[in-house]
Amino acid sequence: MTAPTTTVRRTAPGGSEQPLTEAYDTALLDLDGVVYAGPHAIEHAVDALAAARTAGMRLAYVTNNASRPPRVVAEHLTGLGVPAEPADVINSAQAAARVVAEQVPTGAKVLVVGGPGLEEALAERGLVAVRSLAEEPLAVVQGYDPSVGWAQLAEAAYAVQQGLPWVASNTDLTIPTARGIAPGNGTLVAAVRAAAGVDPVVAGKPQPPMHRETVLRTGARRPLVVGDRLDTDIEGAFNGEVDSLLVFTGVTTPAQLLAAPAEHRPTYLSADLRGLLEPHPAVTTGADGFGCGGWVASAAGGVLRLDGGGDRWDGLRALCAAAWTALDADGAPADGRKALAELGF
Repeated sequence: MTAPTTTVRRTAPGGSEQPLTEAYDTALLDLDGVVYAGPHAIEHAVDALAAARTAGMRLAYVTNNASRPPRVVAEHLTGLGVPAEPADVINSAQAAARVVAEQVPTGAKVLVVGGPGLEEALAERGLVAVRSLAEEPLAVVQGYDPSVGWAQLAEAAYAVQQGLPWVASNTDLTIPTARGIAPGNGTLVAAVRAAAGVDPVVAGKPQPPMHRETVLRTGARRPLVVGDRLDTDIEGAFNGEVDSLLVFTGVTTPAQLLAAPAEHRPTYLSADLRGLLEPHPAVTTGADGFGCGGWVASAAGGVLRLDGGGDRWDGLRALCAAAWTALDADGAPADGRKALAELGF
């Protein structure tokens, strides 16, 4: 059997002769846009995760959304038909709380801009959540919650201006919802940054604290990061030197993948979570270009070309190899619009 691909500066998607459930012991799954969108499960997610669990893969749910405690997320997952315990959920609030706890003494007050997920994570670290600068906090922690408004953002800005350490759970600019793409924590962090003139320490994906928190809590030895975002999930896997699977059920488009810099290139790609259950074909290099399945892709004059036929995801794998190689050589993305259209993207 072919061994799993290790994380390197990638110029083509990797291949595995084994289903990914056999090649890796733990799937570190993003939630929003991968398992669910708002209150609803992503198509095929429930059945695919059940099959992965039956195959012996451990499932851990790793999210930058700091608004809800792990218990609430686990209940949501279980209600969707994905059985989960609170210990299966790792969120950026937990990573942020650990970062804060390393900077202030046990029992210290921390100004919270966010929801109950942050409050519970701080309590787990022996810290006290407060909501006002008048309560003399020693640090500020900020995470996404739909209830956050101007008054909380202003309170954070005042505290940061006074020199308090500031930790953000994550800086995702957007978050998928059942109605579409909405502003994420990154937009709220930007408001505080603009007022205070200071950058926060960021705990969530793609930064190292989140990867550290995930490994500590799961004990994964051969983890596979599974996500829908290049700039958080896939870059986080790159920074943690672990392999990744990109699914197209969230925010990333095939066109964005073709233009991805090295740190945003996944090991594997799939339409959805069914990709966990399958082997993944390797991309080959030949005189005519890059081949996968029945497709051959090449780049010339800043334009991608695709010939052949077969599974469209194999075509996308071949295109990625041609596009990434050309991008690294030329420093500019090749035009893949016509080639993507031929695949129905």
